[in-house]
Amino acid sequence: MNILTTAKLENLDPGTIFASGSEIDNSDGLNMTGSGRLLYWVAVRGQGMPDWAIYCDFSSDLEFIKASGQKVGLKRNIVKLVPCTDSAFKMYRL
Repeated sequence: MNILTTAKLENLDPGTIFASGSEIDNSDGLNMTGSGRLLYWVAVRGQGMPDWAIYCDFSSDLEFIKASGQKVGLKRNIVKLVPCTDSAFKMYRL
């Protein structure tokens, strides 16, 4: 997926993991705790309406991250992990 748009988001099935990856937990990567460890993340389409969120954890199990990961809340981290249009960003579930 290149850039997430509202149309792409609306066409995803509810609960779909549509992007995933890993970043170092530091100021140059995905800075959640500053541990320097590798964080894994998933971007998930919402269950009801076509909103979305990104969750992360030190576990590499994508389904575990989806169910129990920490939600990414900073805009700079969100758009770094999942480049998106302004309208798609407005659909992000904080």
